[in-house]
This record gives sequence, structure tokens and C-alpha cells, in this order.
Amino acid sequence: MKRSQRLVSLTNFFIENPRVHRNLPYFAEKYNAAKASMSEDLDIIDNMFQLEGIGYLKRVAGSAGGVMFIPESSDDNGISFINDLCKNLEDPARILPGGYLYMSDLLGEPKTIRDIGRIFASRFSNLDIDVVVTVATKGIPLAYAVASFLNVPVVIVRRDPKVTEGSSVSINYVSGSSRKIQTMVLPKRSLKEGSNVCIVDDFMKAGGTINGIVSLLGEFNANVKAIGVLAEADDEEEERVVEDYLSLVKISDVDIKEKQIQVIPGNFVKYF
Repeated sequence: MKRSQRLVSLTNFFIENPRVHRNLPYFAEKYNAAKASMSEDLDIIDNMFQLEGIGYLKRVAGSAGGVMFIPESSDDNGISFINDLCKNLEDPARILPGGYLYMSDLLGEPKTIRDIGRIFASRFSNLDIDVVVTVATKGIPLAYAVASFLNVPVVIVRRDPKVTEGSSVSINYVSGSSRKIQTMVLPKRSLKEGSNVCIVDDFMKAGGTINGIVSLLGEFNANVKAIGVLAEADDEEEERVVEDYLSLVKISDVDIKEKQIQVIPGNFVKYF
């Protein structure tokens, strides 16, 4: 195999297998190449990953050492994406009755979802996350996108139990926006005791739903390491019940009469 062919194959392996550890002898045997040549190949790929702002190769020295690809979004790429997202969401055609904002099209675009997943994963990659948790239904694509870059499973909290999932744990919680008592459930087999959890959702107003998820996860003695939301509402009349979270965009004003929407970057940008 020529070096050019080997570089393409190696690059594909890392992109398809994020955070999967492999030692140098594994690659040397796979490509029938000397360890020194493989090391040079890894340097080339690592440099290009960093130049493109999509991540880096994490190297571990020693007999048990090796390499794994850590996906990331560079500061420039992240800020550019969030600014474009704000402009997209300011389209007056997105205004729905009641002052709601239509975002389902974004949640159905694979590239957009993948970019969002990469941005969140780049901030959560050092938190030793075991599982990504979301609530059905709109947060599911986001959760899978984040989980794909962290290389961890997804657990979905539902509003009612399903017979096919066995015994479940359920709690009642107060919705932050409607102040109504609602129920959410999680099958006992879906989450191990003491797991490190990242919660992901598409929208947060007062945070009642996320607060409910946190309470439910407490029944499993889970550790909530991070909370990420695509968009948050800037509503001064609603008391926010969740404080420690990251949002990509903030919907600061929706004027139904004038058909104007103001969307600004969320608190995520301060981490760039």
C-alpha cells in the first residue's frame, strides 16, 4: 500500500472511530508497515486535523500506549457556526402562533445536527461522560449527535412507560413554563448506578424539564457532569430553575406583531 493510500485509510478509521484507543503495533500490522513510518503518518494526520479545526490525535507513550482521535470544534469554526445559526433562526417565517419558534427543520438536517454535536462534544470531552441523556422526542437527534463524538450510548427519558422496556423508575415534576405536574420515566436497565451523565435538549425556557431529568437521574445515583441545550428563551418573567448549563443560542425577543425575532449567541461563546 502506498503512503497516500495508507493516509486516507488511517484518516477514515479515526473519523469513523472517535475516542477508540489503538496501539502502534495494531496499525503496523494492519498496514504491514514499520512503526517509524506509522508514527510519521500519525503526525501528518494529527497536523491536518488541527489545521482543519476538527480535533486532534491523543498519543499515549509507553508499552501500553497508543493513539485515539478526539473530535473537537475550533473556536473559529464554533463561533462561525453559532453566528450563522442565529441568523437562520431570525427568519420571520419561523414565528408560530403563541410566539413559539419553528426549529424542526434544523433538527432534521444531518449536517447541522452533526455540527452541533461536535461543538458540544468538544466542551464535554474531558468530563469522563458515560452516557448522554435526553427526553423524548425533539432532543433525540441532538443527543445521538453528541454521543457519536463522545463514543457513548444514549438514554431516552420518556413521558410514559413502555411494556417492552421492563420495570421503570418514574417521578412527577413541575413544568417550569406551564407550572403543570408532569411525569417522566426511565427503565431500570437503561442506566447503570453512578454513571456520569451529560443531559442534552433542544430548548429550555425555565428549565423545569431538565430539572425533572436531574431529579430522575438522582434515583440512579447518577452524576450530572454537563447540560447542553440548543436554544434557551430569554424570559425575565420566568424564574430559571437550572443554572449550570451551556446554550448555543438565546432567543431574546419574539415580536409577533412586527414579525421580528432577535437571536443572540448563548452562554456557550464565553468558553471560546
